[in-house]
Amino acid sequence: MKQYKIAILAGDGIGPEITAEAVKVLKVIEERNDVSFELLPASFGACAYFESGSAFPHQTKAICDEADAILKGPIGLNHEDSKRIPIDEQPERGALLPLRRRYNTYANFRPVSLPKSLAHFSPLKPEVIGEGIDLIIVRELVGGLYFGEKEMGVNDAGLRYVRETLEYDEAQIYQIMQQAFKLADKRRKLLHNIHKSNVLKSSVLWNEVMEEVAKEYPDVQVVNMLVDAAATALCLKPTQFDVMVMENMFGDILSDQGGGILGSLGLMPSACIGPDKAYYEPSHGSAPDIAGKNIANPYSMIGSVAMMLENSFDMAAEAKNVWAAMQGVFADGYSTADLSKPGSGVTMISTVEFGDKVVEKLRQMPRV
Repeated sequence: MKQYKIAILAGDGIGPEITAEAVKVLKVIEERNDVSFELLPASFGACAYFESGSAFPHQTKAICDEADAILKGPIGLNHEDSKRIPIDEQPERGALLPLRRRYNTYANFRPVSLPKSLAHFSPLKPEVIGEGIDLIIVRELVGGLYFGEKEMGVNDAGLRYVRETLEYDEAQIYQIMQQAFKLADKRRKLLHNIHKSNVLKSSVLWNEVMEEVAKEYPDVQVVNMLVDAAATALCLKPTQFDVMVMENMFGDILSDQGGGILGSLGLMPSACIGPDKAYYEPSHGSAPDIAGKNIANPYSMIGSVAMMLENSFDMAAEAKNVWAAMQGVFADGYSTADLSKPGSGVTMISTVEFGDKVVEKLRQMPRV
């Protein structure tokens, strides 16, 4: 029997609720396969700060170091509550960025997928969705503006100022381009390179390295597109895209837009891959306004489990079953509150009910 250790960072807000549903799925995976998961819960984010004074405590770091993979829930508080935490310990700065830096999880994969049968969830017209949306955003995750030097102060004129540096070197760009080209080569052999080289010199270097890597993948067609044009194209013709590669901040913004064209960020799982370890998380925030109401959509968290099964545990077939089980729940006419629109003809179910229905479908599937 294969045995794996998974660090479980439930996070803040709706994090514990949707994490509980993901854990249900992991238990069923154990039942269906010759595998054992040792789950290692650890505090992370705002909850960790209020418990220990650190958003990423030493104990949590030790647990993550020990784990074979990390399953992370959303973190963060609303604007007002965030003020209760020092700026450098606020969850995104004090926990999330250090997690990415610690394990060099430079490659972020965010699938944006909506079959034609679920087109009613999208705000886009059916003729725009066509036969369905199926693209992956590949985002560089440990460089750029988020990780550059930061400075705040008062200048000689007595004015408050801030200075943040956007920095990449060619090695960082090369490694994310390799990931993007490899993925494109396995799929439709189409790669959209998203940049802003008409303004940013960082994009000039980005494109130079991209062109060098492209020579290694002659079968992959590259389409260069400015990031603002890509934002428009995602709304007007999302089906033109298959694999999109971009730097850190562009990926942060466009992947959220990807959730928008699907109908909810609750449909956006992600994988964050490093050379030695990976963590998996929903692309959305902690939604503190609905925490504790049992109405959050656990799809993105369960989808993150599916990505973990495939990428960290070599269980691609079972990962496909998890995706099929979740989409089967939708196909049966059920949906969570974020996707239940008046007149859509769907039956609204709770967070727990969605997880239960996914588990039920998984148990009915033939074992791999």
